[in-house]
Amino acid sequence: MRVVITGAGGFVGREICRQLLLRGDDVVGLDVNGGGMSNGIRKIVGELSDPAVRRELLSADFDAVIHLATVPGGAAEIDPAASRGVNVDAMYDLLLEAAERQPGVRVVYASSIAVLGDALPATVDDQTPLSPKMIYAGHKAMMEHAIAMFSNRGMIDGVTVRLPGILARPKGPSGMKSAFMSDIFHALKNGEPFECPVHPDGTIWAQSVITCAENFIRAVHLDSALLPPTRAVTLPAIRISLQDLAAEIASQCGVPVSLVSYNPDLALDAAFARQPLLVTSAAERAGLAHDGNPAILIRNALSLI
Repeated sequence: MRVVITGAGGFVGREICRQLLLRGDDVVGLDVNGGGMSNGIRKIVGELSDPAVRRELLSADFDAVIHLATVPGGAAEIDPAASRGVNVDAMYDLLLEAAERQPGVRVVYASSIAVLGDALPATVDDQTPLSPKMIYAGHKAMMEHAIAMFSNRGMIDGVTVRLPGILARPKGPSGMKSAFMSDIFHALKNGEPFECPVHPDGTIWAQSVITCAENFIRAVHLDSALLPPTRAVTLPAIRISLQDLAAEIASQCGVPVSLVSYNPDLALDAAFARQPLLVTSAAERAGLAHDGNPAILIRNALSLI
């Protein structure tokens, strides 16, 4: 297959490219930072909002588009106009142009559990309505509807996957308010103290980047008849408390869990560490999966740090 990937130099994009190349697929990747993209793919460096860049990206025949490029949550709150420009306007244009170039093409869109908002009900399932609060989440929700509309019109064959916390992102600024979920991995692997900004009993939904990439590749091939009418599914995830996450990371790294202390930020805790029971029946019917158990999740996450 030939797969077009936006955001190919990002955390999830690099792992998807790695797995596609191992399968023998042909990858065309776009990113604003060419240095972040994998060797072995055709690299296009530029802004998704640039029509000339999009034309180059879609210039050759392709079998699927995986759309990851985004202005993330914290950065979108600081600059809502930039978020709209990339997360809404450029994506909408990309969908139009992909549909014109390859009518009915499979498009896999990376949305986020942030579209569900907070506070959440006691159980989140496929019937839970969207109630975004953050700018980023609102723009993601808008484009979930665009994926459904374009699919209903037969222009594309779209799949929206809502990402939980994906672990463990590279160390350093990411523009994501949920970065603490990954920072704890880096600190404990290096035997360093870590001050967690949410309560120890706070719960998150998590998936390793290895499993996340596997799910995107499955989404390229899944039967759209298995999808709900919205074309959107929430990825299956491991629900785990921060104290249990810390204990398992510490155990696998051979360091004392006492390196972790807690100084909760109430806003962060409410937005990112109060995630309830999660039922992902639609995603599972479509063949998507989580890591299996917390030990595997953490082993997978540590393996790429």
